[in-house]
Amino acid sequence: MKILGPKDFGVKGYLIEHDAGYVSGQYNQNIINEIKDIDFSQDIILYAVLQKYDTPNKNGRIYPEIVLKKEVEKYQQLIKKGGALSELNHPTSSLIDLDRVSHSITEMWWDGKILMGKIKLYTSPGWRKMGIVSTKGDQAAMLIMNGATLGISSRGVGSLKQIKGQNIVQDDFELVCFDLVSSPSTPGAYVFNDPSDRDQYQENIEEKKPETDRMKKLMGNLDKFLAKN
Repeated sequence: MKILGPKDFGVKGYLIEHDAGYVSGQYNQNIINEIKDIDFSQDIILYAVLQKYDTPNKNGRIYPEIVLKKEVEKYQQLIKKGGALSELNHPTSSLIDLDRVSHSITEMWWDGKILMGKIKLYTSPGWRKMGIVSTKGDQAAMLIMNGATLGISSRGVGSLKQIKGQNIVQDDFELVCFDLVSSPSTPGAYVFNDPSDRDQYQENIEEKKPETDRMKKLMGNLDKFLAKN
C-alpha cells in the first residue's frame, strides 16, 4: 500500500496530510504566549481543530460530511476505551507505533462542520519532576514550552476520486488517528488552551496554496522508502 499523491485516484492507500505551510507570525505569537502559561508539572490538556468536512485542505483534499462523520462515530468508541492513541509526527504506516505515542484524544465534538478535540499529552514522571525528556510526549511538551507551534493532522487509509477538479475522499476511508505535526493541512488546525479560542487561529486557505513540487518530491521519496521495506 502506498501513500496517495495528488493524482492517485481509484486506488486505496495511505491518506497522510503532509505539512504544507505555516500560520502567520501573529497567530504563532498568540498561541505561544498562551501555551507558555501551562504548569508542566500537571497533566497537559490542549484543544484543537481536528478536521473539517466539505472544506479543501492544503493537500487539495475534501472530506465529505457523510464520510467523515461515519469515521468519527467509530473513533468515539475508541476514545471511550482509552485507545485513541496518536504519534508525534506522521509515520509512513497506518499502524500506531507504541514507541512513538505522544498523546491521546480524550474527547471529540462537532461545532458546525468543524471537528473539535481535547488532547492529553503523555508525559513521564521524569519530565514532571526534573524536565527529563524520555518519551515522545515529553518531547512534545518540551517543544511547546520552548515556543514551538504544533498542529494536528489526521492519518487514515482510503481512496480518492476527482470530481469537478476536486480530490474527494471516498467512503472507504478509515480514520487511524490524529498526529501532532509542525504544520497541519487542515486550515486552522492548531492546538490551543481553551476551545473557545479556536476563532483566533482561522486561516484563509486561498492565501496558502499547496507546495506542489515539494509535495511531489516528498511523496516520491516516501514511495521509494516503502518499496524497499
